[in-house]
Amino acid sequence: MSDLDVRMIMLSTDNLDESISFYTDTLGMPLKFRDGTRYAALDGGSVTLALATEIDHPMPGKVVVGIKTADVDAAAKAIESGGGTIVKAPYNDAHERRAVVYDNKGNGLVFYSPLPR
Repeated sequence: MSDLDVRMIMLSTDNLDESISFYTDTLGMPLKFRDGTRYAALDGGSVTLALATEIDHPMPGKVVVGIKTADVDAAAKAIESGGGTIVKAPYNDAHERRAVVYDNKGNGLVFYSPLPR
């Protein structure tokens, strides 16, 4: 697959305010947006650093890499064919098509593609 684009790294947090403060105050990373007490996105340059509580994190407690692709379904099938595991089969949420998977070593990945508007 040649259209894969690593765009996000998602970290778990149990206190979004503290995590936002840590990354904005300690590292000077600008806050891109925030969804209440559940999710925030920080500007990490070419990669977004996402902070998510258990409610919005696809694999709470794990670091997850978000990979943008034009074909979420094909990416999930490729992972499964290569020895990985599909955790949450491709589905549509409010903004994007998404699949949550483990690679062949148990690392979390989320493939996503924005839904047409």
